Formats: sequence, C-alpha cells, structure tokens
Amino acid sequence: MKNILVTGGIGYIGSHTVIELMNRGYNPIIIDNLVNSDIEVLDRIEKITGKRPTFEKVEMCNYDELSNFFKKYPNIDAVIHFAAILLVNESVDKPLMYYQNNLFSMVNLLKCMQEFNINNIVFSSSCTVYGEPDILPVDEYASVKPAMSPYGNTKKICEDILKDTTAVSEIKTISLRYFNPIGAHETALIGEFQDGPPHHLIPYITETASGKREKLRVFGSDYNTPDGTCVRDYIHVVDVAIAHIAAIERLINNKTDAKYEVFNLGTGIGYSVLDMIKAFETATGIKIKYELVPRRAGDVEAVYADNSLATKELNWKCIHSLEDMMLSAWNWEKALSVQS
Repeated sequence: MKNILVTGGIGYIGSHTVIELMNRGYNPIIIDNLVNSDIEVLDRIEKITGKRPTFEKVEMCNYDELSNFFKKYPNIDAVIHFAAILLVNESVDKPLMYYQNNLFSMVNLLKCMQEFNINNIVFSSSCTVYGEPDILPVDEYASVKPAMSPYGNTKKICEDILKDTTAVSEIKTISLRYFNPIGAHETALIGEFQDGPPHHLIPYITETASGKREKLRVFGSDYNTPDGTCVRDYIHVVDVAIAHIAAIERLINNKTDAKYEVFNLGTGIGYSVLDMIKAFETATGIKIKYELVPRRAGDVEAVYADNSLATKELNWKCIHSLEDMMLSAWNWEKALSVQS
C-alpha cells in the first residue's frame, strides 16, 4: 500500500481526493493547519469510506514543525500539495499574507522532500497562471501571463519554484492547473464549506436558492462576452480528484515524459455567470434572484481549457455533466441547512 501525503487534505478538493485515494487502495496521510478547514471532515471521510485516514495538525510555514512530521512518517511515496489560501479578492487586499503562506509552505515542503528522499509531487495549481489568455480554449503551451491577483501570482511562483527545483534534484513534478471545481460528493457528506459570505459563484447560487441570501450579486456585466458576464470552465470536484490519482500513478510508475509536467483540468466548455444561473434553475426548478453590480478586482474576463493533453497522457476525462455539478451542489447545500 503506497503512502500518499496530502497537504491541505481536510479542504474542499483535498478531502474529495483523499476519498478517491482510499477507494483505490492508497494510504493517504493528511496534514492541515485547520485555519480554513473543519476537523469534522475526518468523520465524514470515515463515514463515506469506512476507514479513518491518518491526520496530523501541521503548520507548513514552520519548517521545524514540518520536518518533525516527516521524521515521524518517513515512508511516504508521493505528495499531493493542496495546502494554500485561495481567495482571489482577499489576496488583492492582503497580498503579503498570501505570499508568506503559499510560498513559504512550498519552499519548506520541497526542502523536507529533498531531506527525506521523497521524489514525487503533484501540485494543485490554477488556470489563474494564464491571466487573460490570448487564445481560447487555452492549452498548456500558452504563455503564462502576469497574474491578475496575488493569489494567481503565488501559483505561478510556486510552479517556478517546482520547475527550478525539479531541474537540479531527483524530484519529479506534475502541476495540475484547475479551472473551476464545483459540486460535492454524491453522499452530500462533504462539499465546499463557506465561512461567512460565499467567495465562489456556486455556493452563492445555492445559498440564494436556500434563502440564506436575498439575492446573488453578479460582478460585471460589461465584459466582451456573449452576455457581458465572466466566462469560466466549471468541472466537478470528483473529476478533479480522480485526475490526481492518475497523476500520482504516472509519477510512481515512472510514466512521465519529463521531470516537470503540466496538465489542464477542465471540461473544455466555457459558461458565463448567467449561463450558470440558468443551468441551476433548469436542474432544480428554483428561480434565482440576482443583480448586476460593478466588476470585481482580480477577475479575468474569460478562460476555459483545452484538456486534450490530460485526456491523452493521464488517460482521464470528465464524467460528470453540468447538471450533475448543479444537483450535487444543491444536495450539499440542503444537507448543510439540515445540519444548521
């Protein structure tokens, strides 16, 4: 049984990936500082899988604390690095917090990997590294543009750190550039927790549908898109999780074509904000009240993926439809309402 370290494994995408790892016979070991996550997720993972994953509370920005973890768990075969803070608009207001957390944790992780001879890492990157792309859909060979936010810049810098480290060490890296993960597990036991007002579109839609929010604010209606609202590529979180298993197996089985590889994770379809509102209404029969408000700092006009490289090299494809995404998100919202 391979031991896979999952940093930030209590979080949204991390927890779904832990479940997929366990379903496929891997032994995930989770570290998380619990700053933006809930320890109760461990109970939910255990309920879904029938087994409780190993967990340690670790602050990755503290090198000694992280090094002590690796001394305790010396037999790790690969790392999936999710741990980061990730709100675009917050990063605009608090850039130093984002640079310190996201970059220091990456540097410390790589130093420990080298010290303890762990040579495989999958990095949770982002389509934000493309900025405003020149051509759509955007593929992995597109230019990496100046980031539109400090959050996006931390992803770009982390990719650079990985690329430079990979070039002079035994470490092999796969960076997975997510587009917009949404939805929840089919059990409605885990999903995207929001502390306070929602930070992403789909939780805002579901909270409006449930009555928690009076209406949805649509940021910007004057973009150069078919209906004037931002266009994004939305992908089910379980499809994203499954891609991580494919990436881990590519590394462990020495199937990589280069020591540093990059793959897009998206559906290849761009939907506007208004498209997503209509899709939710169609899937659930619930009308969403919304208002158009000015643009938000850090938002890109339109970005969606060319995912053909991931489909070919990882032998991976999206299996969940837009309706699946919407219904799972709505079922998660309803489950949250019952719990509260």
